[in-house]
Amino acid sequence: MNSAVSATPTPIFQLPAGVTPRQPAPFLPMTRQEMDQLGWDECDIILVTGDCYIDHPSFGMALVGRLLEAQGLRVGILAQPDWHSADAFKALGKPRLFFGVTSGNMDSMINQYTADKKPRSDDAYTPGAAAGKRPDRAVNIYSQRCREAYPGVQIMIGGIEASLRRIAQYDYWSDTVRQSALIYAKADLLLFGNAERALVEVAQRAAAGEKLKDMRDIRGTAFLVPYGWKPDAHWLELDSSTVDTPGRIDPHLNPYEMQPEIPQGNAESSTGVQTIKFLPLADRVAARKAARKTTVIRIPAFEAVAHDPVLYAHASRTLHLEANPGNARAMVQQHGERDVWLNPPPIPLTTPEMDYVFGLFYARNPHPSYADAHIPAWEMIKFSVNIMRGCFGGCTFCSITEHEGRIIQSRSHESILSEIEEIRDKTRGFKGHITDLGGPTANMYRLACKDPKIESSCRRLSCVYPGICENLNTDHSSLVQLYRKARAVPGVKKITIGSGVRYDLASESPEYVEELAKHHVSGYLKIAPEHTEDGPLSKMMKPGIGTFEKFRKLFDYYSEKAGKKQYLIPYFIAAHPGTTDEDMLNLALWLKKNHFRPDQVQAFTPTPMAMATTMWHTGRNPLKKLSRSSEKVAIVKAAKQRTLHKAFLRYHDPANWPILREALIAMGRRDLIGHSPNHLIPPETAAERSMKAPRGNARGGGGPGTPDRARPAAAGKPRSGGKPATRETGARRAPAAGKATTGTRKK
Repeated sequence: MNSAVSATPTPIFQLPAGVTPRQPAPFLPMTRQEMDQLGWDECDIILVTGDCYIDHPSFGMALVGRLLEAQGLRVGILAQPDWHSADAFKALGKPRLFFGVTSGNMDSMINQYTADKKPRSDDAYTPGAAAGKRPDRAVNIYSQRCREAYPGVQIMIGGIEASLRRIAQYDYWSDTVRQSALIYAKADLLLFGNAERALVEVAQRAAAGEKLKDMRDIRGTAFLVPYGWKPDAHWLELDSSTVDTPGRIDPHLNPYEMQPEIPQGNAESSTGVQTIKFLPLADRVAARKAARKTTVIRIPAFEAVAHDPVLYAHASRTLHLEANPGNARAMVQQHGERDVWLNPPPIPLTTPEMDYVFGLFYARNPHPSYADAHIPAWEMIKFSVNIMRGCFGGCTFCSITEHEGRIIQSRSHESILSEIEEIRDKTRGFKGHITDLGGPTANMYRLACKDPKIESSCRRLSCVYPGICENLNTDHSSLVQLYRKARAVPGVKKITIGSGVRYDLASESPEYVEELAKHHVSGYLKIAPEHTEDGPLSKMMKPGIGTFEKFRKLFDYYSEKAGKKQYLIPYFIAAHPGTTDEDMLNLALWLKKNHFRPDQVQAFTPTPMAMATTMWHTGRNPLKKLSRSSEKVAIVKAAKQRTLHKAFLRYHDPANWPILREALIAMGRRDLIGHSPNHLIPPETAAERSMKAPRGNARGGGGPGTPDRARPAAAGKPRSGGKPATRETGARRAPAAGKATTGTRKK
């Protein structure tokens, strides 16, 4: 089991002896005819996905497929198969090694339903944006159909849906706590996070004849075992209640003081009083590291967390505290007579490994079978480049940390510039505009802890909340240099940053803000303050609005210096845990004062495993140690109150005035109803009274997938630099380029 916690894994581009990369196929085959053209009688691995097949590193199955192809394997793809029977799952025959199953780049439930649990009318990952091309909880259904098609076949599940459902988790759409996806899918192995490293090892060992069910020592994997199973007798099981760090977890602690000191032994002093001697610091650190290699943390069982909010919140808190690859321990959770065993998270990819993944052959276009069909997700990202992955922001509503981790993994300048040239030369319709150089957060590129030892020992949930950690390197100079090199690539006329930026970090580098404002904004720049009030911001783990104001001053100054009229597009969330009606009112007043008029808004959507989802479900705050008397969190669940909170964001829409008037009167704020600039909304007119307008209609609250745009209210609206990206509570834009799976929220 020690290999599961190895700190020096084999590079993913190092092939086993005797294995050579396979000649890249023009496209990975989706039909028997394509297999015949390649001279294949069978596939080694068949990948099943809920997305259409686009051969581009933004789309998980293309990235995974090309990586496996480079391992010398024959890889086929079943894209959006008809799940109503097993027939479509027989199209490529039985895989020699295993099926790899994912819902696609997004969680299937978020993909198909709004924040109000209403079915969506389109799907950005389907040709023609057609809805209904994937089932609910696609990982479970696809896995069942694979086994129906070929009983006894090996199945591995992964991607965003499986990753965020690796343990018992609250499911918003059924309003229940559901078991691990392993239980429903009956899979042999689950890969979580960005899984390239685990995927390569699984594939190599499977090709050598090892069964998936016997692979129990690979980081970033989860699997089912009999209750009480351990790899060997040397493993120590600890109850999670004994390892939780007491009190708040946001202050930055000395990493060497995060665990009790280890006594060396007792000794009597000259006075006869027994004292305790402690090992030297280096020995204590080494002992703790050794202990972590043989320790598994047992979190409360599914049967317990399904009915006890405090235990659910405690399990969630423990999961997030055990997220740093440098110090995370294995975890186990009982499900009936079986345990779900989670190995520690994967070691992040190095820059050479990131370059290798993105440097593989990609056709960089949709599969020819789709002809010229419009695919919204492809249209959004086809001229963008992913330069990094991961996020250390720790926003509680976001799924990036649970999926990609906090450690930033960056590509080299050379790799990024090479991809820009590939876009120029291979992507149809390119006219010189690179629409993004980014990732989860555009300006976290190459940012990391100043001290690798502190980074490997740290248990903070965020490097930037409640303030930027003194140990975080915030130097943006490498990113500025990259921007300048990218602008100089022949054929590139313009580069804009579509990912949005983390404004608290950007404010630490005026040089970066100047470069951004002068060269990389086309009228609007997306920024996500999320709220103005301390109550909800503290539950989001987001900085105060003063930080936004600091960035705005810098942005306005450098925009004016560049001779440009440019505007910030602030994003806000309604009905987030910890938000009161008064908080939303104050936000509306701030919007009016600053001349912002959001066109469309979103309400908070609980996504699996996010800490804000834990607050929503339990009413407790997992940012603090849990107890029966621990802090309660205000939750906005009633439909009318959620509608009201969205209406406050669209205070300027006449359709929302009736519900806002009713609320303001109930809150004792009639002083905000009137016609002067100091009033929020106008009084009811005689025409409205005569029409008896229905109340409670807050237009534009489309939920996840709805852009949360805000335009200046002043006359003379500036020309937009392009359509804002699709927004999710957990995914800001359709696929973040280059991830094996996405569904994560931009900062």
